[in-house]
Amino acid sequence: MLLILSCRQWARLAAIILLLGSALVPLDAQSVVPWQPDVVLPAPAYPFTFIGYGDTRFMDPAEHRHSNAVVRGAEVARIAQERPAFVLITGDLVYVGGNAEDWRVFDKETASLRRAGITLLPALGNHDVSGGETKALENYFQRFPQLQQRRWYSVRVANLLIFVLDSTSPDGPDSQQWHWLDERLDALPPGVNFVMVALHHPPLTHSSDAVLGGGHSPRPQEQQLGLLLERHQQSMGARIIVLAGHVHNYERYEHGGVTYIVSGGGGATPYMIRRSGDDFYHDPGPTYHICNLTIDHAELRFRMLKLTQDGVRLQWAVRDSFALRSGEAAQQASGH
Repeated sequence: MLLILSCRQWARLAAIILLLGSALVPLDAQSVVPWQPDVVLPAPAYPFTFIGYGDTRFMDPAEHRHSNAVVRGAEVARIAQERPAFVLITGDLVYVGGNAEDWRVFDKETASLRRAGITLLPALGNHDVSGGETKALENYFQRFPQLQQRRWYSVRVANLLIFVLDSTSPDGPDSQQWHWLDERLDALPPGVNFVMVALHHPPLTHSSDAVLGGGHSPRPQEQQLGLLLERHQQSMGARIIVLAGHVHNYERYEHGGVTYIVSGGGGATPYMIRRSGDDFYHDPGPTYHICNLTIDHAELRFRMLKLTQDGVRLQWAVRDSFALRSGEAAQQASGH
């Protein structure tokens, strides 16, 4: 028997079919909401380079106890020479965030980078929020209006996705920041080969609060954050690299498929590190430095450029290097 339906009946039938179809879609698939990075930088041509470092502590150049102005100037000059697409700073940009004079020194000593059109992407460090947090944040966001008052944020650059965290705010399990990161790692945009997580306090370091001359032990909340990243790395084709500061030296580790770099050699008074077998870097003493990262499609190449001073002579040398390929589970060390 031929069934003839009116237009209204066909519309009702179509609505029922659509409703039944949506009910068959798993709840997880219905709840996924696409997200957009907070900051999108123009996609540079491959290969492109960016610089990472931290703990510059810009302040009165005549003050030598807490920061080395000669080192700061040499590093900024080298960064300008490298002509990176952007610079990622892992916190403690200034010595006292609430001190307007420290920020004026920052403005003056980094002017060459702004003149060259080099974007600065900062993470908040404990010194950046010192001296009265309200005034400190006012000084900070005045320099970085593209952040739109965000204390943590995401950045997309070609096939690189960066999560800049604020470890001066709660970042442990059940914090707003933790859930923000976890949800985005669960739904990476297509075309991402590398994920950089930048923050001030390191999830993995062999520094210690008890070391004579200064140091910082890893905090439980960042250690748990590291476990979160390692869990995501197990099911992710993109490679995760963590870039932190706070410890005024250089360290590099690999754990759970994640590469951990401590880069606190931007000028702050150095801390000594008790080197261990799982640290890829073993130079004793201070390590003022910058990190040069080059991305060429599915490959990331890393070089740590160490700055040493012999009298009045400053010298640069590559003292650590490695390469990562997207989709590979094991780190490929190419030298030290």
